Amino acid sequence: MDVTKYAVVIHEEAEGGFWAEVPALPGCYSQGESIAELMDNVREAIAGVLEVMKDQGGQPESNIQILDVAV
Repeated sequence: MDVTKYAVVIHEEAEGGFWAEVPALPGCYSQGESIAELMDNVREAIAGVLEVMKDQGGQPESNIQILDVAV
């Protein structure tokens, strides 16, 4: 099975919990009470977005670059 890795940006909510976005998949967001729950949920979200893209003949963006920047 081919495994594709996607960068996931995780945000912590001030009132508790987390939400995440997948830059290479526009509209792919998820949330969870813990990081573990968030990662399960975001895997589901990625699978769902990829399925819709496949049905519509689309492809994930391949021009996304993630950089670590220290300031």
